Amino acid sequence: MPISPSVSLADGVVIHHPELVNLYGCRIGAETKIGAFVEIQKQARIGRRCKISSHSFVCEGVTIEDEVFVGHGVVFINDRYPRATTDGRLQTEQDWTVIGTTVKRGASIGSGAVILCGVTIGEGAQIGAGAVVTHDVPAHATVMGVPARVSAVNRGSV
Repeated sequence: MPISPSVSLADGVVIHHPELVNLYGCRIGAETKIGAFVEIQKQARIGRRCKISSHSFVCEGVTIEDEVFVGHGVVFINDRYPRATTDGRLQTEQDWTVIGTTVKRGASIGSGAVILCGVTIGEGAQIGAGAVVTHDVPAHATVMGVPARVSAVNRGSV
């Protein structure tokens, strides 16, 4: 699994096991830590001082702002209706449009969460472990469940 030359790594990025990640065409901000078995695809952007835990998948179209925690095994999705073929032929990049997702500053995403495309996770929000996020999450809210629902709103600073 490579770290492609097309990856932009800012100062102080720590990749604990560079031989066990797949990073290509993405930007990683200063002092961010990336665990083993993480894939970050082209045109994904990770902010400064983030932690991307092992076995997580950050696909094209995802923007993660500064100081975000991504737990183990978190999966982002960028296509609402994925298919292998169109009219019997294998799909290519021209057959679909990336739907972006944004995770705002200071948010925290628990292990095993699935983040569907087209959502914004607000500043300082917390996503419970195993949650499936299908809609925007307000700033400083805590969501959990399948589908994720607001269980609390905390007004603390990030």
